[in-house]
Amino acid sequence: MLGKVVIVGVGLIGGSFALALKNAGQVGEVVGIGRHPEALARALELGIVDRITEDYADALRGADLVLLAAPVAQTGAILSALLPHLEPQTVVTDAGSTKCDVVAAARAVLGDRVHQFVPGHPIAGSESNGPDAALAGLYHGKKCVLTPLPENAAHDVEKVAGAWRACGAVIHTLSPADHDRVFAAVSHLPHLLAYALVDDIAAKPHADMLFQYAASGFRDFTRIAGSSPEMWRDISLANRAALLTELDAYLAQLTSMRAMLAAADGVGLQGIYATAQRARREWQEAIEAGSPERRSPNQENT
Repeated sequence: MLGKVVIVGVGLIGGSFALALKNAGQVGEVVGIGRHPEALARALELGIVDRITEDYADALRGADLVLLAAPVAQTGAILSALLPHLEPQTVVTDAGSTKCDVVAAARAVLGDRVHQFVPGHPIAGSESNGPDAALAGLYHGKKCVLTPLPENAAHDVEKVAGAWRACGAVIHTLSPADHDRVFAAVSHLPHLLAYALVDDIAAKPHADMLFQYAASGFRDFTRIAGSSPEMWRDISLANRAALLTELDAYLAQLTSMRAMLAAADGVGLQGIYATAQRARREWQEAIEAGSPERRSPNQENT
């Protein structure tokens, strides 16, 4: 049971965290703070938070846990605002989709108090944004990856893990570097590709006609291009090195497939399609079976 939780950024991610804790009866008070007064007011109106404030001293007084649910590029500035008011018992965590940059910002700002920061990343979301998109069940059965620091005390890591478990999440642990390499491949690259395709179609002179005939395949492939441009700009730049590596590999694959298409190499194309189909089917079956996708060597035994 957490007495007081502070949410910095009360949109989809932070708002869903607050609602889940409330529904589970695992928090006494939720305080919202952030850049957008209208979003804070809406979160209060919806009952996502119990109180809103623009004063970090007020927000952090007696806080057990602080969740940073803002674009990753803001991490340093937010931590700088928190630091003068950070009490010894308060643990700070985040929900950022990149970890190496977040850890670097935490070390730079917090210094010898970095032990109070436990990095995290819930693997859940939606293309919708803002407090109205928040869902109490968003994290149920979803993974939350923690990337603890050597300085973190075990009980502080457990405080963060316990909060996410109360939201219904399943805890996994990775190093920050491994986290960023993994998500460059399976999250950041797909978002980049979806944005690129929609932007390419929208720039064509007959874009209206193209969108008129776009159907479920286009909708499914590009759904994530409806996500926050600011957030994904920050993620792309923060994980630039790993994302460039994955993008180069994808470009090499496209070059190979283009050569097959130009040569009318049906056997080669079918081989790639068949391999991809098999891999995706196995992945889907693993999800449905709950193993190994839901339980890996780095997952807590809960």
